Amino acid sequence: MNEAQEAQKTEVDAGRYLYCIVNSGGGLSLGEIGIDDAKVYTVPHKDIAAVVHACQAKPYETKNDEKAKRWVFTHNYVIDKATERFGTVLPLSFDAVVKGDDNTVKDALSKGYEKFKGELERVKGKAEYTVQIFCDQDKLTEKILSEDQELRALKEKIERNPRRAAYLLQRKFELKIKDTISAGISKLAGEFGSKIKEHVEEMKVEETSQVPQKYKNKKLIVTLSCLASKDKAEGLGKVLGKINNREGYAVRFTGPWAPFSFVKLKEV
Repeated sequence: MNEAQEAQKTEVDAGRYLYCIVNSGGGLSLGEIGIDDAKVYTVPHKDIAAVVHACQAKPYETKNDEKAKRWVFTHNYVIDKATERFGTVLPLSFDAVVKGDDNTVKDALSKGYEKFKGELERVKGKAEYTVQIFCDQDKLTEKILSEDQELRALKEKIERNPRRAAYLLQRKFELKIKDTISAGISKLAGEFGSKIKEHVEEMKVEETSQVPQKYKNKKLIVTLSCLASKDKAEGLGKVLGKINNREGYAVRFTGPWAPFSFVKLKEV
């Protein structure tokens, strides 16, 4: 190997991209399945290992949206393959790059060993599922109007009054129904969340979430990230099926995924 090749190798090997932590006591190759076809392998310490590829010690940055999406997709794909091979994994977020070589990774595994091992045990046999519950906005409004006497009276008053007076009443009506719908959605989110919670180990309400085009014409009631064991997943599916079968409601249920929302590794 000439000096130029050695310099290039040193630069490439100056960092390690981390995908996840797994239960594995040996160094193994997963093949060239990483970002930009990088060779993915495990760096072991005792009975755990980090799934990594060698890279430059700098973030993966691009102004090309399609390239960025490919990187994120590949990141998740490697974690999926690691899950298939090792079972329980502790997934890391996209672009977790450490400065150093395999020994640096081993040192990190050694320092955080008890924490990593404890987290692997805590999420063993469990997977993450995403639940989104939607409703038909018009049907919800009709239901609220039929149950709220004050709103019904205000609507009737608008219909009886001259245009100018009706305009002011209409504004009042719109604000009132907006607040009532918001309160109704919060109530439904709590009701559905209570039913779902019985079938999961942990549950988180997501404040922001992406809504697929298929559901753009519906009102999002709640998005939940759920950590559930395999034996509870069937019960969770049945509860969601009942909600989905209610008139005016729709459920989007995806998973199983690696437990991204539930691993606690920030301290490490």
